[in-house]
Amino acid sequence: MNYELGYGRGIQKIEIPDTNLMGVLLPENAAAERSEEQEVLRALNEPIKSLKLREIIRPGEKIAIVASDMTRPMPTAKVMPALLDELYSGGARPEDITLVFAIGSHRHHTDEERKMLAGERAWREIRCVDSDPGDCIHLGTTSGGTPVDITRTVAEADRRICLGNIEYHYFAGYSGGAKAIMPGVSTRAAIQSNHSRMTDPSAAAAKLDGNPIREDIEEAGRICGIDFILNVVLDDHKRIVRAFAGDPEKAHRAGCRALDMLYGKHITSPADIVVVSPGGEPKDINLYQAQKALDNAKHAVKSGGVIILTAACAEGLGESTFEEWMTEASKPGDLIQRIKKEFKLGGHKAAAIAMVMQNASIYLVSDLPPELVRGIFFTPFKSAQEALDEAFRKLGRNAGVLLMPCGGSTLPLLK
Repeated sequence: MNYELGYGRGIQKIEIPDTNLMGVLLPENAAAERSEEQEVLRALNEPIKSLKLREIIRPGEKIAIVASDMTRPMPTAKVMPALLDELYSGGARPEDITLVFAIGSHRHHTDEERKMLAGERAWREIRCVDSDPGDCIHLGTTSGGTPVDITRTVAEADRRICLGNIEYHYFAGYSGGAKAIMPGVSTRAAIQSNHSRMTDPSAAAAKLDGNPIREDIEEAGRICGIDFILNVVLDDHKRIVRAFAGDPEKAHRAGCRALDMLYGKHITSPADIVVVSPGGEPKDINLYQAQKALDNAKHAVKSGGVIILTAACAEGLGESTFEEWMTEASKPGDLIQRIKKEFKLGGHKAAAIAMVMQNASIYLVSDLPPELVRGIFFTPFKSAQEALDEAFRKLGRNAGVLLMPCGGSTLPLLK
């Protein structure tokens, strides 16, 4: 059977014998039942295991709304009008509300970026600021030893509301929930402590219980105190299809279950060969972006198998720290040891790739120079078909194949 995979602005063609094909993993149709505005209003009016927000707050209380920074797809501007109406109906005044963008260890925003994230109305009516990792208050320490040092505006608020979108996260299980607090508005030392556990095998996508990073995140959230969350699930076009509000853990879990219904694909057994594409540009514009699809594919491949990643990478490796780590390492294991000693954005994705390489060979179909590809521990190929033919030569003509055309938004879940 012939298949086409998104590749840059074009496609890669591949022929997989029917006798070898174990399945094609595609996300479900994420059709929304309501408009985005109506879905947000529904969630606020039907909070999960919580009073309505208007019934929680009191007039005169200082309220901090913690929102995602510009590196996340959370459409804060779309949810803020309904959220502000809910707060005002409970007696809150505009001057008592602060929208705090959780920058974690990312750079600060410009005023124009903050305005774009907040939306016209919120920007006009309330104070909108970035979190400040250099001005934090120590609230305690998790049982895992992570300091709960929270940016002052959030720590000193009477009420804390966390926003976020829920998607798979390759070591925190899922995004959303208390992740707005840790790492969102925490110090670099706290982030280092929490994220250094990413090499633990239980720190994996779609895993909550027993995941040391997610459990540490939620303990930090409880120490800080979260009064209410509003989380959303997005489709491939970044539109809101489901919204979840209420208790910071119960509402988050409901959102995770909804995400699994859309983007989690159950498989009965891992495959010898997994062929994965992020879906073409912009998802494969560089290796830094394509890593997400690769990490999802690792959940479908047998130990000792082959992952064929088709990603054009027109803009190269894509991020300076990531490139530095990948090109300076003498072997993949060096990257894993390095991240244990020093969590660094960019470097974390290099370590994640190295962890995949411990279990499977990775064939990379890209426009990158072959010598560069070999230097960062991948095997280069010019076409997906050439890579598949080589994988069959290595593993035998009876090798089973799984195809993931939308690898960045599809997670294989082993039954």
